[in-house]
Amino acid sequence: MSEMMSEMMTEQTSLLACPRCDQPLEGWQCRACQVAFPVHDGIPWLFADPGAAITEWQNRWQHALARIDADRQSVRSALKGQLSAPTRRRLDALAQGYAEHRAQLDAILAPLKLSQGSRLDTHLALRTRLPGTQGILSYDANVHRDWCWGESENEAALSEVTAVLNGTSASRVLILGAGAGRLAYDLHRTLQPALTVAMDLNPLLAYVGHRVCLGEVVELTEFPLAPLTPEQGAIKRRLQAPEPAGTGLQFVLADVMRPPFQPGSFDLVITPWLLDVIEGGAAPVLARINHLLIDGGTWVNHGSVAFQSPDPALRLTLEELGCLATEMGFQTTTGREASLPYMNCPDSRHGRIETVSTSSARKVETLQKPEKHRALPDWIVTGKCPVPALSSFQNQAMSTRIHAFIMSLIDGRRSLKDMAREMEAQQLMTRQEGEEALRGFLTKMYDEAGRSSAL
Repeated sequence: MSEMMSEMMTEQTSLLACPRCDQPLEGWQCRACQVAFPVHDGIPWLFADPGAAITEWQNRWQHALARIDADRQSVRSALKGQLSAPTRRRLDALAQGYAEHRAQLDAILAPLKLSQGSRLDTHLALRTRLPGTQGILSYDANVHRDWCWGESENEAALSEVTAVLNGTSASRVLILGAGAGRLAYDLHRTLQPALTVAMDLNPLLAYVGHRVCLGEVVELTEFPLAPLTPEQGAIKRRLQAPEPAGTGLQFVLADVMRPPFQPGSFDLVITPWLLDVIEGGAAPVLARINHLLIDGGTWVNHGSVAFQSPDPALRLTLEELGCLATEMGFQTTTGREASLPYMNCPDSRHGRIETVSTSSARKVETLQKPEKHRALPDWIVTGKCPVPALSSFQNQAMSTRIHAFIMSLIDGRRSLKDMAREMEAQQLMTRQEGEEALRGFLTKMYDEAGRSSAL
């Protein structure tokens, strides 16, 4: 923290900017917005509405704990049955592992208990909505790879990035989507910039990375997907760095779509395994990277080219990503591909080889300042505009009506075939089609009821 503050004091303008209004921060406060951004365990929360983001992560943390408790209870129930000796050993390891995992998460995420949330309407108005698909444990395997068993993978990633940098020096480095921070750590020690900012939105990753880079040892249990032995179903890991990172490496919690920095704050921005998983496509991210870099600054992209989006136009190939970079004011200088191991835990039979693309591009044109990110439309936020009759809404409405009709037929007396006859009578579908549709619908409902009871 002190290093980042010291760096800001040496500059004519502050590096930090309010993610709400873009005005420079004074300390960790925006006087224009009258907002104080909290700092927990040495990590600033620089979301546009930090209270709402904290509340959301608190909720996701509690959901993770509930899932762990449910898994542990399921294992306890299974241990009451007739089991082979290896199965009993595996389940014993899991039961102990779940108990330890819960306590470990409580210790690591203790700073989340320090804060109060904010109103939902404020949360929506500021568009600080977090990705709905990311839970607190979504990337826990990356934590173990970064700080326990993944030395060969970490070295390969560092080698690919430094190869495309080709001796480029940097004094201020930003890693967007830094995760648990191993690449940020390795680059900081290799390039030796005055400041390296490791930015992510997941507090578990940031808290672990921050503590490990300070030289601490963090304990966290791993559950390999395909353990080599029954006892390796749950493994208590000791997460630690080869040595402390030294001064100048700062972890920040923030949204990549609202980066809390002044224009031209960095001469090197790196996006590791990020662009293909961002909702809304890569273009808005590249516009913000252009805004954050100095003239002639360098952007390095490293990771998979596996864009997945509901919009087919956003499922970019490597060639399309290069064209987009040109449109966003960049000139590609170096590019390479390599087949690298990815998440190959030594205690698991699961792992893969990934074709990883790494490229370096120079900022040759400054774009206009990108518009503020809008994660939700005004007809949701303000409630004053007409709700559009989207085709997806209409399809859902039809499905809801059919599902409601089906549920109304469930009275404890009708069979599936009886219900199919009712659907035919209502001219919804033929009896044969109705039987198949009902069987699929009721199977899904039955499975969901089982999962709910487990919780």
